[in-house]
Amino acid sequence: MKYKIFLLIFVVGLISSIIITSNSSTGICRPGNGCDTVTGSAYGSTFGIANATYGIFVFPFLIILTLLHMKRPSNHLRRILHFSIIFGALVSIYFLYLQVFVIKAFCEFCIVIDIALLIGLGFMFYLWEH
Repeated sequence: MKYKIFLLIFVVGLISSIIITSNSSTGICRPGNGCDTVTGSAYGSTFGIANATYGIFVFPFLIILTLLHMKRPSNHLRRILHFSIIFGALVSIYFLYLQVFVIKAFCEFCIVIDIALLIGLGFMFYLWEH
């Protein structure tokens, strides 16, 4: 069950990352509004690459790992997935902090990713397997 939840979280993260990245062509986020303010801030990219672009590559990788683990459980894959959830949740906390206290604007799709990863962290600890 836990890995189905992870799979759902990674799919939500991928879809949200695609929406954020394609905003310039789709106009989903209104100019000057929350998403536009957050993604256009100094914190909207890392090493010159938009943060949402990282999600377009990371989430499919995690989806594939999750599906592989669901088909053939492996301690190695389990550790990678658990580490990814922990790391993602820590990054999410940082991004939430930035939106609330530094940028003072909210990107709805970013928050969806952040909350999903925090929920994943909660499920990971709640359903911990040794």
